[in-house]
Amino acid sequence: MHRSLDMTPASILAFWGVSAIFVVTPGADWAYGISAGLQRRVFPAVWGLLTGHVVATLIVAAGVGTLITSIPGALTALTLAGSAYLIWLGVSTLRHPSAVQVGGDPSSESAWRWWAKGFGVSGLNPKVFLLFLAVLPLFTDPDTSWPLAVQIIVLGLVHVASCAVMYIVVGFGADHLLRARPAAARIVSRTSGIAMIAIGLFLMIERLLNL
Repeated sequence: MHRSLDMTPASILAFWGVSAIFVVTPGADWAYGISAGLQRRVFPAVWGLLTGHVVATLIVAAGVGTLITSIPGALTALTLAGSAYLIWLGVSTLRHPSAVQVGGDPSSESAWRWWAKGFGVSGLNPKVFLLFLAVLPLFTDPDTSWPLAVQIIVLGLVHVASCAVMYIVVGFGADHLLRARPAAARIVSRTSGIAMIAIGLFLMIERLLNL
């Protein structure tokens, strides 16, 4: 049997196509990116979101992701923690909706906090792990000379690159389109908060119903 030397461009491109569908679908990451754009904190927020995806990639590549799914209650605990975090973040956004900063100055909140919250949005999202655990392995090749962990990291980085482009577009798009429309900015900010709460509640209820 012929043994391929490395991953084929076709398999990487195929995974990118599937990954892109997840990336362009609005969710908590989009909602957070919009809030960051309105506060002129796009880059720290995006770095936080991307860090969460990178950590998820490394966890799955190390085999920890499979271990988590094999431990009774582990995925449920992760889902509930992530859901609670999204709900908390959504409530915080509703209580303090993003307002366009006078003179275009960035939010007074530190870049570190925007990074940390972004990391929480993606790093605690069980859907990210499910994407890597359920979809990504379908595009790996056990017959290649590349170790499975390396293949997972390569595909994971493809996904991260797609996320980086989309999050930056969403963040700066929100800033550009809403900067001259303070009232619309507050409406979009509140909508983002509601979206995070709704997604958190959906994930929480879905997991509890499957217990």
